[in-house]
Amino acid sequence: MLAGAGAAGNAWQLGLIAGLSAAGVDLHAADLIIGTSAGSTVAAQITSGTHPSDLYAAIIAETPPPTPRSTGTDARRAPRLSGPAYMEWSDAIIASAKDASDMRRRFAMAALERDTSDGADGARWRSTVAARLPNHHWPRQRVLITAVDAHTAEPVVFDRDSGIELVDAVAASTSPMTPYPIGEKRYLNGAYRRGSNADLAAGYARVLVLDPFSGRTRQPLEWGMDLATQVDELRAAGSTVETVFPDAGSGDVFNANALDPSTRPPAARGGYVQGRAMAGQLGEFA
Repeated sequence: MLAGAGAAGNAWQLGLIAGLSAAGVDLHAADLIIGTSAGSTVAAQITSGTHPSDLYAAIIAETPPPTPRSTGTDARRAPRLSGPAYMEWSDAIIASAKDASDMRRRFAMAALERDTSDGADGARWRSTVAARLPNHHWPRQRVLITAVDAHTAEPVVFDRDSGIELVDAVAASTSPMTPYPIGEKRYLNGAYRRGSNADLAAGYARVLVLDPFSGRTRQPLEWGMDLATQVDELRAAGSTVETVFPDAGSGDVFNANALDPSTRPPAARGGYVQGRAMAGQLGEFA
């Protein structure tokens, strides 16, 4: 189970998986992989046929993108999404909602109101996501990618049989403050379904959850969106569940700055070291 947490979360999870693989524990061969938001990108990347060590090396080799100039072409584009801006926007919506369903409805309304690009933002986002994925085809193993239907506010889960291309599924699950279009439909970030969405692993004997935000939630606990509630449900049904959170080695990057690309190399390095250290503990999940 691969949860979301922006650029930093994607990098930490890939680093952790690469570190485990280097120590002989191959999580990318799991029977079921569930991806949420940034975790959906990880799910597509590790099942692409590209070895985790290569995915990790690519992150370490990254250089921060240039800061957009205030004039010219960049000035005419929509402003780059920032962590603080997203937090302020989403916190206000969460505070106004009465329960999880109402929250999804309010997120859908707010996102649709922001969607004024006539499809251009969706096309740009699809191009960005496509460039991140080594393979644009669904893998043979079972992969689930979460989203929310912006028109109905109902949770959605994509897989290879859903009729949706892998790039579109990942683009929908990672969509930020505007909905992602697939045909006539619009979709929201997969984290609005149920946080980490670990509940989708119900029925599996062993469940491993990688959560860059360490199980934290901004929703009221009585809504049941938090990871701890989902873990309790899985264990009550007979699953053995292990959760893995970033340790101090990844740096203080899992906050409002998690969307900042500069957080990726330190998060990946910390995840790699942590993965190698945890190989003995997590060997049974390979």
